[in-house]
Amino acid sequence: MAIRNKIVDNILGTIGHTPMVRLNRITKGIVAADVYVKIETTNPGNSIKDRMALKMIEDAERSGRLRPGGTIIEGTSGNTGMGLAIAAVVKGYQCIFTTTDKQSKEKVDALKAFGAEVIVCPTNVEPEDPRSYYSVSSRLERDTPNSWKANQYDNLSNSQAHYEQTGPEIWEQTDGRIDHLVAGVGTGGTICGAAKYLKEKKPSVKAWGIDTYGSVFKKYQETGMFDKNEIYPYITEGIGEDFLPKNVDFSLIDGFEKVTDKDAAIMTRRIPREEGIFAGNSAGAAMAGLLQLADKFKAGESVVVVFHDHGTRYLGKMFNDDWMREKGFLAPGGLTARDLVATKKVAPLITIDCHETVAEAAHIMTQHGFSQVPVTSGGRIVGAINEARLYQEIVKHPEV
Repeated sequence: MAIRNKIVDNILGTIGHTPMVRLNRITKGIVAADVYVKIETTNPGNSIKDRMALKMIEDAERSGRLRPGGTIIEGTSGNTGMGLAIAAVVKGYQCIFTTTDKQSKEKVDALKAFGAEVIVCPTNVEPEDPRSYYSVSSRLERDTPNSWKANQYDNLSNSQAHYEQTGPEIWEQTDGRIDHLVAGVGTGGTICGAAKYLKEKKPSVKAWGIDTYGSVFKKYQETGMFDKNEIYPYITEGIGEDFLPKNVDFSLIDGFEKVTDKDAAIMTRRIPREEGIFAGNSAGAAMAGLLQLADKFKAGESVVVVFHDHGTRYLGKMFNDDWMREKGFLAPGGLTARDLVATKKVAPLITIDCHETVAEAAHIMTQHGFSQVPVTSGGRIVGAINEARLYQEIVKHPEV
């Protein structure tokens, strides 16, 4: 293994050999086992995806699929693109990435900082839709001379990277005393590659996959049925999918736990405040899932949770109070009626004109945490709209 304090030839030599840290506060009194986190934010691209990005490129070079001066194309939520872009700079490739409009602006800007071209595609379309970031990346590969699509979802070099690197590191850092592995599942590469290695060393090791509502993984593993009714838009980044990537080997995952967008977002904020670790949204989901699975972990056991990426990717989202309030994940701020009486302050009355849209009414209620809003006409209050009535009308008349 490389020694961290040696001089390396280029930035790619700093990938891997990430630290493991004991958690001391979040799990106290809830999880009986010892909990450690594998902090992947120390990779040069600040995420675990650097590992598999370099592995995919090197394997493609060896097979002749990626040739000198070529263009790397990939559909990515940001972190894989970062790993590919860093390697491309060192190795002399160009990069074109497709991503979704759900991803944080920070992720897109980071990719552009390394000279990559980024095409933003709509989130709420099926993978087969020609507008999806999967389809657009495939079309780019066909249309771009001397190009190679990394295809992190189905490229088994992804999980192999974690079989060769992440799994052995975890085994060595815990001196073989690992009993449970907890990780978010997106492409499936991290959990399946690491779990395969760890289970070969110690068959009793359990691997727990963290999923999100709107994803198909949990139900598919439990029933064998791919249910399209499970698919709907969600906010959590980096985990869950609406299809089955080849890197997800369900035989290696002992169980899935679904975490809500709200619980993942709130836990993402708790981690730096309570543990001093600035990790991203998938780490929040993993920790929320860990607490939900608490009865699976016994005293004397060791649990390792993978923290995939860095909190700076989410400054405009989970770490932004206004964004959290807009999504309904934080209690609204501002003065209460008790505050107004006590301070004798006057707060402006928030209303909505009768000619405004239902969408605007819903936005005002969400933004301010109101259950009802006065309705005006010509500057005079003529009634009110409440959330129950709003919901009834939306159900009866979806076109509104």
